[in-house]
Amino acid sequence: MKTHNYSRKRQAICELLMSTREHPSAEWLYNELKPEYPDLSLGTVYRNLKFLESSGVIRSVAVVDGIERYDGITEDHAHFVCNCCGRILDIPIPHDFDSIHSGLFESDKRLAGVGKIEFTKIIYYGNCDECIGKQSISESRE
Repeated sequence: MKTHNYSRKRQAICELLMSTREHPSAEWLYNELKPEYPDLSLGTVYRNLKFLESSGVIRSVAVVDGIERYDGITEDHAHFVCNCCGRILDIPIPHDFDSIHSGLFESDKRLAGVGKIEFTKIIYYGNCDECIGKQSISESRE
């Protein structure tokens, strides 16, 4: 990532997002950076996230409970969103993913009869192991 064209705040937003596996919201990033940048506004965080996303530096993952969540890892991978607690977890895409779906593809990541694929976004929804464990404990107490 080229850093010389980035403001200090944009750089801080980008670095914080890339340093976490939590898939944070703009509000989370704002709250984390506000002590170091007292003049930072939530609007600045949103504008910079949109800029970074349109530049391909970050990705929007999903909207969870009405709040957009972001990812600093742009290599293809899937996500799991917990319907109970809202956690987003990374799931690696198997190396043979393209071969599994080879009937859909022409050469050079072109979807047959549709167009060229720029990236893949796969999101699974369900309950994470932690929430399932909590549900099991509360059910056993009843």
